[in-house]
Amino acid sequence: MPKMVVEIHVPLLAAPGLADDEYPFSWIDDVQDFLADLDEQGDVQEYDDGEEDGDVYIFFITGSSESALLRVASEVAALDRVPAGAFAMVTDDEVEEFGMGRRVALPPSPASAN
Repeated sequence: MPKMVVEIHVPLLAAPGLADDEYPFSWIDDVQDFLADLDEQGDVQEYDDGEEDGDVYIFFITGSSESALLRVASEVAALDRVPAGAFAMVTDDEVEEFGMGRRVALPPSPASAN
């Protein structure tokens, strides 16, 4: 049986207000730290390491319910320094490519968070 996975697609944009010598995508570390903390709570886990794909950076989470996963995806999109425009893809661990699934705006509307 396939395992539900939510991909969190974040535009690969530099964080605003950085000095010239600062890493422009420091928000990636912020999201990774946030997701690592979730792993310890047990309800939602990181499914795989994040990955750059074209003009987005994708984080992967899995867990007990779609609503819990979309709630976490919304929290990721709302983190300080995370660029606007993030969205989620509800998919499973058997798809062969990124972005193959149902697209959900973040934060999701109540009707889309089954």
